[in-house]
Amino acid sequence: MGGGEMIPRIKSVKPHENYILYVIFDDGKECLYNVKEDIDSIEQYKDLETIQGLFEQAQLDESRTCVFWNEYIDLASDTIYEYGKEVE
Repeated sequence: MGGGEMIPRIKSVKPHENYILYVIFDDGKECLYNVKEDIDSIEQYKDLETIQGLFEQAQLDESRTCVFWNEYIDLASDTIYEYGKEVE
């Protein structure tokens, strides 16, 4: 690749139950990312648990390098790429 690592771009994101995000990247990698761990450790993520239906509203930003729910809660694509559980 050379130079800085490219930020992985997300092709699609689908919220599943139990705070799992199913993410497909442009390079074909598919990941399941457990947001529950972030909810448990990051204060502003708690809304995903307490506000009914918020988690299902996950969307991609314009650059497709970030999943977000509102202006306080977002998740960088490289975090999902690195820590997500790869789907074979």
